[in-house]
Amino acid sequence: MTEAEKQQDLEALQEAIYRDKVLRARAMSEQQRFETVFELTDEVMERMLAGAMWQLGTASRKEGEAELVRRIDRLRRVRDLDRIGPEPRPNTRA
Repeated sequence: MTEAEKQQDLEALQEAIYRDKVLRARAMSEQQRFETVFELTDEVMERMLAGAMWQLGTASRKEGEAELVRRIDRLRRVRDLDRIGPEPRPNTRA
């Protein structure tokens, strides 16, 4: 199998997976989609927590959660700075 054929097979698989996800989402009720959002959010938070604990080298959930809060607060500050924009430079020309 050539590289071009492998690429085509991969793209076909990706399209099939995407199509399946779209069809499943369309078949869900509004309530089911709403509940799925919270399930996914919980799963992501657990993964982020596990990653923080691994990076800290700790098994303490409390330490991991504190690190996660610190990281999320940092992201919020960066986001807020982007909203505000850089502070204007004072006009130093006389």
